[in-house]
Amino acid sequence: MTVLHTERLVLRPWRDSDLDPWAAMNADPEVRRHLGDLLTREQSEASIVRFRAAFDRLGYGWWAVEVRATGEFIGFAGMDDVDDGMPFTGVEIGWRLARAAWGQGYATEAARAVLAHGFDTLGLPEILAVTTAGNLRSQAVMQRIGMTRDPADDFDDPDAPEGPLRPNVLFRLARGTAAGAGAPAAG
Repeated sequence: MTVLHTERLVLRPWRDSDLDPWAAMNADPEVRRHLGDLLTREQSEASIVRFRAAFDRLGYGWWAVEVRATGEFIGFAGMDDVDDGMPFTGVEIGWRLARAAWGQGYATEAARAVLAHGFDTLGLPEILAVTTAGNLRSQAVMQRIGMTRDPADDFDDPDAPEGPLRPNVLFRLARGTAAGAGAPAAG
């Protein structure tokens, strides 16, 4: 599995030692605010199994993210195929960080490395990003990495219950655009 390096981060395969901090993140109501229900430890463990399997199947997926200087696990970043039933298809980028890692530019830094890998290594023609309409922090990251939103693409998530998790926004970035033309990459 490819390991991505940035100035401050390493995006790497999941380790068994990631389970405790991952489960803690998924049990944090602030981290899960725009994602839905809190996850149990068992659900968090099952997600790691799925992440590992996706890399084996697709050659891309969700990397564990750690801080280079300390080796501290701070969350995940990566790409996955858009879920079935959505009103669009493609490959979606995403990230989720522990609350202690918010506001330090880590999501933007990790996302730029994932974009570079998607465009330069995988040759993807376009990468998408989706979040709830109310998740302004993630939308700001999407804008910082050069993605753009057309409100005509906004949609209601068919899997979300009525309420604030249902209205979603879609951002796009095409390979070959200024922001999609390479960034700090794999190593």
